[in-house]
Order: sequence, then structure tokens, then C-alpha cells
Amino acid sequence: MKSTQTQYLSPFIFFFLLSLVLTLLLSPASAAHDNLNAHTSIIFTTLGRSSYAFDIFALPVYSPTESNELQLTDGNSVNFNGYFPATLPPSLISRLPDHCLNKETPPFHLIYVTERNGTHHIFYDAVFHGTSRRAILDFPARTESTRIQVPLVGAHVSLKDKPSLVGESLIYVSTHEDSGVPRTSWAAVYSTQLSSGSARRLTPKGVADFSPAVSPSGVWTAVASYGKKGWTGDVQELDTDIYVFSTRDGSGRVKVVEHGGWPAWADEFTLYFHRKCDDGWWSVFKAVLPKAGQLGVDSVSTHRVTPPGLHAFTPAASTANKNLIAVATRRASSEYRHIELFDVALKKFTEITRPASPHAHHLNPFFSPDSSWVGYHKCRGTGNGRGSDTLLFENLKSPIPGISLFRVDGSFPSFSPSGDRIAYVKLPGLYVVNYDGSGLRQVSTRMAFSTAWDPKRKGVVYTSVGPTFASERTEVDVISINVDDEDLSYKQLTTGGQNNAFPSPSPDGKWIVFRSGRSGHKNLYVMDALEGETGGLYRLTKGPWTDTMCNWSPDGDWIAFASDRENPGSGSFEMFMVHPNGTGLRKVIQSGTGGRTNHPYFSPDGKYIVFTSDYAAVSAEPIANPHHYQPYGDIFVIKSDGSEIRRMTHNSYEDGTPAWGPTFMKPVDVEWPNGGSPCSFEDCHWLNVRPNVSVVHASLGLGSAKIECAQ
Repeated sequence: MKSTQTQYLSPFIFFFLLSLVLTLLLSPASAAHDNLNAHTSIIFTTLGRSSYAFDIFALPVYSPTESNELQLTDGNSVNFNGYFPATLPPSLISRLPDHCLNKETPPFHLIYVTERNGTHHIFYDAVFHGTSRRAILDFPARTESTRIQVPLVGAHVSLKDKPSLVGESLIYVSTHEDSGVPRTSWAAVYSTQLSSGSARRLTPKGVADFSPAVSPSGVWTAVASYGKKGWTGDVQELDTDIYVFSTRDGSGRVKVVEHGGWPAWADEFTLYFHRKCDDGWWSVFKAVLPKAGQLGVDSVSTHRVTPPGLHAFTPAASTANKNLIAVATRRASSEYRHIELFDVALKKFTEITRPASPHAHHLNPFFSPDSSWVGYHKCRGTGNGRGSDTLLFENLKSPIPGISLFRVDGSFPSFSPSGDRIAYVKLPGLYVVNYDGSGLRQVSTRMAFSTAWDPKRKGVVYTSVGPTFASERTEVDVISINVDDEDLSYKQLTTGGQNNAFPSPSPDGKWIVFRSGRSGHKNLYVMDALEGETGGLYRLTKGPWTDTMCNWSPDGDWIAFASDRENPGSGSFEMFMVHPNGTGLRKVIQSGTGGRTNHPYFSPDGKYIVFTSDYAAVSAEPIANPHHYQPYGDIFVIKSDGSEIRRMTHNSYEDGTPAWGPTFMKPVDVEWPNGGSPCSFEDCHWLNVRPNVSVVHASLGLGSAKIECAQ
């Protein structure tokens, strides 16, 4: 049996190597200059992101009904994390028309984060609401008499978290500065003077800060921070502490609470924050700072204020009523995240959003200065007078000139050889669409993942069919589908179903590299592109680890892939390259100890690789966002020799499965032709509304919780 197998493989290897040599000899020489593939496009996916359609809404505290709910933002793009300033600085007042300041009904003054125009901005809106009209969008025309809108900061920075205003200073989080260390968060707090535009970093170098809150006087800012210890891969609750520092210049920084996030000030000496308790429930805590003496963890008293039995998180504190906080909750009786008020003294909850919109998720509450209104953001749906703006292709501002950057509302997208079509999967189903969004059609209803086009046979797409994230022995096979055939004929190329996935064809169209678990470990194999395994099979890598997510270079000389070979089974993946004959193995990049670098894809000229990675760690507290399997991960570009890494996306959720195509897609959004599915995102899957206390204690190591959470 062994002799027969050797005789079968040897001719295959000979012709394989001969084909490789001919491919290299006949390939045209690369251009002498390096223009980083100008006039090309990078596409990628973000789970559920296209259906967010967030706008900021508000409800009155004393009569929260559907008829009283106001939509405060304009239905343009995604608007979230609002803040009602108590006063306006002269630089903003000077930009408001005089007649707007003399209205009988004062406007809502709103500051918020928005993702319009393909990048993050912070906007100020003055929203004038009438007695009979619920929202600005109900007016027949948007004019200066109903809305004043001023961009405050953006374009050159990448913004997250909660903005605040202190005099002329805007306080916010941005991720635009490289931390300089792989797998270290770029999130830091900055202060921008609105009158001059000058910015100052308040977070020390080498430290990441999240969820800033400014005290009522504006003197102090509190943040959730890792301090010097850094991110360790948290995907649910971040292992942060609460620090306080001077808002003016970041000085006097001191840790005041261990184990906590999302701080909110009630007064100069009272903070609320959230943490996950050892009984499994997320709860809000109160911290009282000393009025005299040294400030630090030992001098700050904390106690739990929201009871077990429900999750309460992302608190907002009322400065008008010191016993009142607004929280987001998840109760066992509801599938949705809602905003509720909690009276700390009376220990009583009052529902805010459920009476107005019971079947929607509501996130991150905030109070008006007099505490008579509570703001939050939620999906606006389609009833806003704009029609649907659920996007099939969402354009993002690319940091590299000449490269178009798009988020695709589907997973594992890939370009056809000419760049005129895109294939992607929706789990389940395989789809093909023209690069301008026209001609969308489903070509398979099977559960598929990963896509790749044949470079020579027009219309042939390779994919893997079967369960995702499965073991080595799971039935998954590589198939080819001719999407131009009327009967959509397909051919199964692998046999045995032992988790064969991530096919990528050679540039001459003769071979396919793919991942297989047939040996008991996921390694790389090469097979005949037309006949599959029966036409020849060659094992490329071998070892007790996982090699996966492979991509063949355009010149045929290299195969890039992700692997955990340096720490098998750890979940830590680095990017490697190897010649198709198995020689020349080298590591391209590692995302720090325990990090992940996945889904490499070569640029059209083969000089660069786009990939997804946790190289920049996490950018915001995961519980403040909808569900993501991994609330981290951005798109990066790097030279194939491992130099000149560049960050392409800045998000507080996971961007993944990128592909690089030869066509420059016009940098404009493309809406779903059928209206899409707005508001179809989910709350965090790990936010279990019935925690299993025994499991929680076991996961903590026999009940050794970091902080005691009892009442």
C-alpha cells in the first residue's frame, strides 16, 4: 500500500514543481516603483454592523411613553454615546444664529459620536423641538430654524467612548496614536480646545484609558484603565480599574477603585461604576472619595447598589438628584437591553424605555443637566422618513491614498480576477454581486465559509461547506461552483469531510492550497484545482498544530497562512509564509504574546498583505456595544517582508476576513437593493440573564473572586 502511494504522488510532485517554475519564469516583472497598489480596493466584514442604524433618542423621566420619545440625531449614518452639556463655551455660542438663542423653548444641546462620511467625528447639535412634533425628522424640511449642527473634532482622529465638554475643552477617547507595542490598546483620552483646535493627550504613554467621565466641576476626569498591566485578551468584562486625574493636564493620576469600569460622577466625591460580581451578575457600585487626606484605593469606600437577579451596567449619575442613577439592564423577563432609573436610597427601579419601545435594544444612558430627560441610543429602524439606509457596501475613509476601503455586509468576501464581482457568504448561503452593488443573487443555500475565485476559469468560485469553528473530524469539504452556469453546477473537490476549508487557487489556476484536519491536526495541503484530491494531493505542512486561512501570492511564489505552531492549541495565531514546495518557511508578524493575526490576503502586486489582528488590542468596553464574538480586531496592511505595518480600521468591534482586489471601487456607500435588515443585531451573547453561580465560581478558581461583591 505504501509503495502504491509513493508511485502515485511522485509524478504529481514533479509536475507541480515544473508548473511552479514555469509560472515564475513567465510572470511579468513587478513595477520598479512601490505605490502601495494605488487604484485598488480592500473589502472586509464586521458582524452585524450594517444593521445598527443607531440614533440618539431621549425620554422624559416622569412620563416615558412612546408619544414622548424624541429622536435627537438626524438619521445619518451611526450616531451613539451622547452627552448633554450643562453650558456652552463661547466658541459654540458664536456659531449659533441669534434667533436660535431667543426661542421660548430652549433646544436640546447634544454632543455625540458619529461615523458619517466614512470616519469617526464628534458633532454638536442644537435640536429645536415643537410642542406637537416629536422629533426633528418629523419636520417637513431640515432648516437652521430646527437644527444647528457643528462638527467639533474628527477626520484626523479615530473616536470612541463618551465625549464630554469642560468649558472650551472637549474630552474624548481616540485610537489614532500607535502604542508602539503589539497587542496593546491605542485608546487614550485627549482634550481638544474648541477655540484653537489644539489637542493634548491626557493619558500617559504606554497606558490605555476607556469610558472617560468628567466631574461636575470639570476639575477631575475618571476613566476605566489597565494602568501599566495592559490588556490580556479580555473579550467580555475588561480587567480595568478606576483612575482619576486632572482634566486640565492629566496630572495627579491615582487609582481609586480596583476592578471596575464605566465611571460616572454624581458629585465631586461620589462615583458610580459597574463590575461583574462573583455571583455572575453585572452590578453598579458606589464609590465615595475622601474629602480630605490622601486619595487612593485604601481611602475610597465602595459598596454594591443594584441587587443580584438582573444585570445593571453602564451607569449614568444624576447631578440634580444624588440618589438617582440611570442604567442599562438585562432582565430574565426580557430579550432586550433597556434603560431604567434606580433610586439608590429607596432601592427602587423605574422603567424608562420599555413602555416606549419594548422590542429594541437601548444602550448607554445619560442625563440632561436638570435630570428631567434621559438620553440613549438605539436602532432607528425604517420609520424615519429617510427610507432604508442599511448598507451592502459601506465606504470607510482609507488612510492610504488610492486604496478604496469598504465594509461588506457579509463574511469572507473576495474579488473576481477582473475585480468586477464580489462573492461572499451570509451563514448560510453563498452570494455574488457586482462591485457597484447591482446584480445581487444567491448561488448556494448551503452553509459555506470562505470564498475564492478561480483566476483562469471564468465564474468559478471555491468555498468550504459545512459547520464553522469545528473540530478536525467534522464533515467540511471544499467545492467549486460555476456561478455563471444556469444550473449553478458544483463539484466536490475533497473527500472524507475531515474539515477541509479555506481554499485558495494558484495564479495559473492549476492547484488549490487548503486546510485539512485529515491527519488529526489542521495542516495545509495542495490538490488539483480541476479534479480535486483524485487528481493529486500533496501535503504542504506537517505538525501537531493548526495551519489555516491560507492565501496564494499573485506571482505563485508564496503561500501566506495563519498558524498557532509556536503555541499549539493556545488560540494564539501568527502569520507565516512558505513556498509552495514547502521550503522557506518564515514568520511575517506576531501580535504580541498570545495575540491573533488571521486571514492574510496578498495585494494584487504581491508586495503587501492585508490581514486582521488584535495588534491594537481592544478600543472600548465590550459591554457598551452589541454582540461580537471578539470585541477587538482591526484591518492592517504590512509589507510581505514584515515591515511597515499600517492600521486601516479603528473600531470597538471586530473587523475581519479582508480581501484585496484590482478594482478601485468608487468611495460611496451602496444600499441593500431590498432594503436590508435594519436592527437585526443582538445583545452580547455572554450576557447570560440566568448566571450559573457554580459555574461562575469554578471559572474563578473555587470562588477566589478578585473583589467581594456582597451587599
